Amino acid sequence: MGDAVGDSKVDFGALAVLQKWPSLANQRRPDREPYRVIEGTLDDCISAFMQKPPTTRHLYEIRTAAQPPLVTEILSPEHVIELSRLREFL
Repeated sequence: MGDAVGDSKVDFGALAVLQKWPSLANQRRPDREPYRVIEGTLDDCISAFMQKPPTTRHLYEIRTAAQPPLVTEILSPEHVIELSRLREFL
């Protein structure tokens, strides 16, 4: 994300959905679809995600409108954690 951070603004008020993948033995079930946990702003979804235990965060993803170059339509757990760290700077 290097140089893109300085030039980019992220709309944390954009609509977003935090979704959880069904799991078995703490692993995603690829034969199932993720379900909605919370619908709100990107900021709401990031906050809800960060409250989840670190050992289960890999089961979650956030879906929102893309905001290139920093925000993609589907945000992986690693991406959400990075955006959480950068929130105050963006």
